[in-house]
Amino acid sequence: MRILVIDNYDSFVYNLVQYLGQLGEECTVLRNDAPELGDPAAGPDGLAPLIGQFDAVLVSPGPSEPTQAGRTLDVIAHCAAHRVPLLGVCLGHQALGHYFGASVVRADELFHGKTSPVTHDGTGVLRGIPSPFTVTRYHSLTVDPATVPDELLVTAHVDSGMIMAMRHRDLPLHSVQFHPESIMTQYGHRLLANWLGEAGATIDEARLSALEEAHAATVPEV
Repeated sequence: MRILVIDNYDSFVYNLVQYLGQLGEECTVLRNDAPELGDPAAGPDGLAPLIGQFDAVLVSPGPSEPTQAGRTLDVIAHCAAHRVPLLGVCLGHQALGHYFGASVVRADELFHGKTSPVTHDGTGVLRGIPSPFTVTRYHSLTVDPATVPDELLVTAHVDSGMIMAMRHRDLPLHSVQFHPESIMTQYGHRLLANWLGEAGATIDEARLSALEEAHAATVPEV
């Protein structure tokens, strides 16, 4: 598959690219304000010539907030309008919530490299992953659960109720608040492979199992 990665000026973006490459996928990385994205005045429709070259889009983490993340919201709008498979990670997750009308608010606590057990419903990108499982979090903002619209389904949370994953009810749009590419996150390759499968890719289960085994061997119990 050809995957467009929108880089929100994040230090983790190439870890995500590495994971996707290990799964056999080809990625093109563009910053959220790259000239290739075209004139911002053209809005989401102006992205058609670029995004039309790709099979799926990943919106990366980043240090900003959704309204200050370059063309990120336009990218989400285009993917929603044209049913382009999308995965939002961290800031990308918050941007997906914001685009559909949820409030992104300051979290009660700063999470920087902290691990948490996540409980989930086993659907979408979380299919086949034990519940709970351990994830790594780097965020100070969060999607307010009380403001999530009906078209977005909350699929994972931590014990406090803070949202850790969502998916659109009808469109191929998924998001996770945590970092699947972090060494301390369990089943990160499986999560990304699930997203690729949702986007239409054929997953090499032998390759995926080998990646999971290699990752598990390097991660201490948390």
